[in-house]
Amino acid sequence: MAIQKTPLALILASLTISPYVAAQTEQTMQTVTVTGESDAGYRISSSNSASKIDAPLRDIPQTVNVVPAQLLHDQGARSLQDVMKNVPGVGLSTGDGQRDQVTIRGFSAISDQFVDGMRDDALYFRDLSNIDQVEVVKGPASVLYGRGSSGGMINRITKKPGIDRSEVSVQAGSWGQKRGEFDLARNLSAQGVAVRVTGAVEDADSYRDQQFLKRQALAPSMLFKISPDTQLLLQTEYLHDKRLTDFGNPSYQGRPVNVPASTYYGAANARDFDFSESRVYTYGFTLDHRFDAQLSLRNAFRHYDYSLNRNNTLVGSVNEVAKTVSLTRGNVSREEDGYSNQTELTQHAELGGMQHTVLYGVEFGTQNKYQLVRSQANVATVSLFNPVAPVVPFAAAGAPSTNNLGIFKVSSAYVQDQMALTPEWKALAGIRYDRFQQQTQQRIAGQTNLERTDRNWSPRAGLVYQPSATQSYYASFSRSFQPSGEGFSLAANNVDIAPETTKNNEIGAKYDLFGGRASAGVSVFQLTRDNMKVTDPISNKLLPVGTQRTNGVELTFSGNLGDGWQAWAGYAYLDGKMISSIAKDDGQLVQGKRPTLTPEHSANLWLTKALAGHFGVGAGMNYVGDRFANPGNTVVLPSYITADAMAYYRDRGVDLTLNVQNLADKAYTVSGHGSSKNLNLPGAPRSVQLTARYRF
Repeated sequence: MAIQKTPLALILASLTISPYVAAQTEQTMQTVTVTGESDAGYRISSSNSASKIDAPLRDIPQTVNVVPAQLLHDQGARSLQDVMKNVPGVGLSTGDGQRDQVTIRGFSAISDQFVDGMRDDALYFRDLSNIDQVEVVKGPASVLYGRGSSGGMINRITKKPGIDRSEVSVQAGSWGQKRGEFDLARNLSAQGVAVRVTGAVEDADSYRDQQFLKRQALAPSMLFKISPDTQLLLQTEYLHDKRLTDFGNPSYQGRPVNVPASTYYGAANARDFDFSESRVYTYGFTLDHRFDAQLSLRNAFRHYDYSLNRNNTLVGSVNEVAKTVSLTRGNVSREEDGYSNQTELTQHAELGGMQHTVLYGVEFGTQNKYQLVRSQANVATVSLFNPVAPVVPFAAAGAPSTNNLGIFKVSSAYVQDQMALTPEWKALAGIRYDRFQQQTQQRIAGQTNLERTDRNWSPRAGLVYQPSATQSYYASFSRSFQPSGEGFSLAANNVDIAPETTKNNEIGAKYDLFGGRASAGVSVFQLTRDNMKVTDPISNKLLPVGTQRTNGVELTFSGNLGDGWQAWAGYAYLDGKMISSIAKDDGQLVQGKRPTLTPEHSANLWLTKALAGHFGVGAGMNYVGDRFANPGNTVVLPSYITADAMAYYRDRGVDLTLNVQNLADKAYTVSGHGSSKNLNLPGAPRSVQLTARYRF
């Protein structure tokens, strides 16, 4: 399928409108509040991801983890995986070596990626250069975001124009890691215009043999103050990412094979044969208009264009007697484009002596997803413990196993009411109706085109009790739906399957501490998802794994402890189980087994201390309990603890930060695939990274 690309030059040109034209409005730019742009440290007190209205977190009857920019800077984070280490209840997946992928509260979140509240489910690695903070809404969020979100959804908040502060940075680290970033922002108030341009260039090798990364990112944006009550935000972004397609290492006798972390089970000359290259172009606008103090309108539009060229050699099977590995060759091509448009009306009203903030919304969108997949088993056999990279064919032999165009169309309407019942009692209730139409147009002779349309209601209700200004207690219920394709094309084995449903019951408490400088939270929940299914990456067959339930507890703490101390901490207990299933995996019944990549216990802690003379230090740890690599629970990814540290010097716009990851040089497995026992990625050994940042 040929999909028209949007040239970056045209996107940039659309944003370089002359300030003189904007000045013809003869309006004066008022102060613009940029959500998330803060020097307050680790404590963030509000979010709009959970309710699509900027609201105090203590008023939201749901768990929301907001990871701020300051924490990411202090930790030297460079990937979404680095971000997610700070969020309790999250498990890490290899993502086929080509994309960001996690589990949340025991459920895959492969299609639950959003940016500024707009769906972003293309399969690629995101960059952080244009990200101000990352917000994770736990539990079903279909009431506002539509299909998906069993365990939760990830919403990246981008950097917006409206500030007069710029910065540039350079970074160097272990294994030839080099990265440069810039963030240029100016508020031209006399012209009614604010501009911002962010970008990054990265070039790195890796602790994994033959691994490499080459990346470029660019994101210009402009804000026009059309009138005191109307403003228009234009945004565009370009990302190019090329790296080794790394599926990880096999297992042996129920554990990941014990070989050096550098060992790679792939092709010779992997830089040319085992690479994934993705390009993402996006552009959009957000128009905000305030009619009066009670009524405001928002219209947001986002278009994306995504391409992927993936070539890989991965472990197909292991012969434990002969101690050999059979390799599978694969080629994947994806071409996608799509758009989403959201129109939302927010009304503030008093009714029956109660204050209401009502959100009315409609959303329309279309996505076209073309995929061409080839796979060839047994292209080579190598030693299990000492593999020598073999020469393999670049293109897998035979006809493609998949060659189709998936068309996704969504139309929806939703309403939500945030109510202040009394000074102590608040409520949040909402419902959404979705019409989700899926079509698969086959390009292989003899295969039948497929189509289905699902209509679903997604409710949410919650009650909040606040006996004081520092305490908040809540109870909530929510439900989401996951259609057969969700983020992928329909297939003959799922076209007649009704959507899966997830129900969440949650109670919790949120506290403001130390005079509002810090906050803490606790939540207790039960998530149940019915009629679950997964696809085996080797056979490409659908596995009906049944009904999964996760009972859990999460604890969080963040903020300023005083005397120069800041802290970020979290803990999760997840009791996940497949409570009913007819499926088998690796000879074992799946019923009664734990969900993959989901540790029963996990915890994170990060502390920093500002010292005299503009210096500071920090340290932290991550604990991840035992996880299972496959649905049959026959392979365990052992528990591990890693420790990190940092030191910095900051004065007059100069910021020098030294980060050391995995201080003890711990050998561990950081992630698995989730449906295969033989695709497990070793974690990085000890590494060092130095970042120099200058603000002006």
